[in-house]
Amino acid sequence: DLLQDGFGEHPFYYCLVAEVQNEEQIERSYTVGYAMYYFTYDPRIGKLLYLEDFYIMEPYQGLGIGSEILKILSQAPLETNCSCMQFLVVIWNKPSVEYYMRCGASDLSTEEGWHLFRFNEETLLRMAAE
Repeated sequence: DLLQDGFGEHPFYYCLVAEVQNEEQIERSYTVGYAMYYFTYDPRIGKLLYLEDFYIMEPYQGLGIGSEILKILSQAPLETNCSCMQFLVVIWNKPSVEYYMRCGASDLSTEEGWHLFRFNEETLLRMAAE
């Protein structure tokens, strides 16, 4: 599903992938990070890019790979006339929270008081049947 949904004829999401060359086999590379995103709409702010997942393997963190992905990623909402890029960071991931704040991100949980909610599949089935 992941390959079809992201790289099929009608992608449901987009992905930037960071690769490094395999030292033993120059013609081969392997993935060390990625940014998965999609476009959505908010009636108050309009079009936006939602960064669903962003990950750099630990041995490759601190080498500028994440910064380069964010630089490239930041062009997508600008090219599509989006008003912003939004994403979630788990509360215990202080290094990431601090990094995004240094980059100029706004923490909406403190600024606007948003709570994240989720209906799981079981609840959706129950609600749909009522």
